[in-house]
Amino acid sequence: MGKGKVYLVGAGPGDPGLITLKAIECLSKADVVVYDNLANRVFLKYVPENAELIYAGKKGGNHTLSQDKINKLIVDRALQGKRVVRLKGGDPFIFGRGGEEAEELAKAGVAFEVIPGVTSAISVPAYAGIPLTHRNYSSTVAFITGHEDPTKDKSGIAWDKIAPGIGTLVFLMGVGNLPKIAEALMAHGRDPSTPVAVIRRGTGPDQQTVVASLDQIAEKVSASGITPPAIIVVGEVVGLRGQLNWFETKPLFGRRIIVTRAREQASEFSRRLAELGAECIEFPTIQVVPPGSWEVLDRAIYALADYEWVVFTSANGVKFFLERLRALGKDVRALSGIRIAAIGPKTAKVWQELGIEPDLVPGEYRAEAVVEGFRSLGVIKGKILIPRAAKAREILAEELRKMGLHVDVVPAYETVRPTGDVDRVKAMLQKRQIHMVTFTSSSTVSNFVEMFGSHKPQLLEWMESVAVACIGPITAQTAKEHGFSVNIIPEQYTIEAFTDKIKEWFSSR
Repeated sequence: MGKGKVYLVGAGPGDPGLITLKAIECLSKADVVVYDNLANRVFLKYVPENAELIYAGKKGGNHTLSQDKINKLIVDRALQGKRVVRLKGGDPFIFGRGGEEAEELAKAGVAFEVIPGVTSAISVPAYAGIPLTHRNYSSTVAFITGHEDPTKDKSGIAWDKIAPGIGTLVFLMGVGNLPKIAEALMAHGRDPSTPVAVIRRGTGPDQQTVVASLDQIAEKVSASGITPPAIIVVGEVVGLRGQLNWFETKPLFGRRIIVTRAREQASEFSRRLAELGAECIEFPTIQVVPPGSWEVLDRAIYALADYEWVVFTSANGVKFFLERLRALGKDVRALSGIRIAAIGPKTAKVWQELGIEPDLVPGEYRAEAVVEGFRSLGVIKGKILIPRAAKAREILAEELRKMGLHVDVVPAYETVRPTGDVDRVKAMLQKRQIHMVTFTSSSTVSNFVEMFGSHKPQLLEWMESVAVACIGPITAQTAKEHGFSVNIIPEQYTIEAFTDKIKEWFSSR
């Protein structure tokens, strides 16, 4: 068995968007991932399902694994021929002990690479509206460990040099030692009126910033209850925060929102909410899979020429229909002479990207509006094909049949309930850490409730303090039937309108 390789990967400061492309590439090919407390768990979605995940977090002095054990672990897995990713918060070589891990790998003859990460030393101040250098305020910056006791006899920090000589000082891991750090700086010549910022959980939706003068910062931080992880910025540049604070002023900053959409569809919605400052907890309660058998859909595709219309009630229906069309050796030319109806703009967009403009896209994105659309077009006869989910509302087919139309409903895909991280979401609901749950279909509501099993009575209690947002009235009705109070229903049943309504709702509070 050949030797494996270890990748010392920086995950960035916490914002999922700040991880590098190379880091994602390493994670996607990993056999083993050893990750710490500061590496955002959302990054684990890039890891192959069969990879070994090992938590080696260190929090507040509580070490899941000692550094010696971590060193031994990554060496051993590599010697087993594994591709190992050591995922570390921030940058591996900026107070991340990555240098020590690299030394152990080199001693053991194990190949390794270092994938730098965006260090909190520069990113966190930026998210707090503090430029570390500025031509009018500071031309020098120093990064210093705050974990060292500044009063010990043999300090490795030259306080007499950095206190008066460096424009901006950034201390990492120093909240516990803040009083001693402030005292040491003032004792060695730093002006007591120098502005200081302490930033907790920087780049995340729960970022918290406290600003005060050097001689008052320790007292103010103590009163605020700030705890690690946090960084300290000392210098005149801190005074620019009042003008440049762009992140904490976002409309959804500090809001934690559960997104229950299918994983493959959640990204766009989550991205829109995150751009507004929200922390999105992706908790898919629905998974889209192929139907148990293709037989019925295949039979309909072979008989496409018999249909006047094909009606699509979701983008998923289009996706699976086109995939099956290709699997049978056909393409969109098989739809020549057939008219297409799409229930909404997202469904229509799939066809438009293929150069096909649907013949019917109702103004209201629900089955009843499709029926009205057919009436307005004067469609009174012919065969209609509806490729859709195996289980869905029957009202569209029923109403079209009442009009005298021949309707064939065929399963193009199925929606199933996935096995999600229920314990994590349950704990967050119990601790009142969730501000809103979003639902984009009746299935997402029903599956959400079912995933909590016997805890449904407690779920209703936990949800009393949580806002419920539904993409449309049908989904809202299902939510109400399950005992939820619905706070948000957009006028248009699109993700864009849904996002805008959520923003409007929080902004009014």
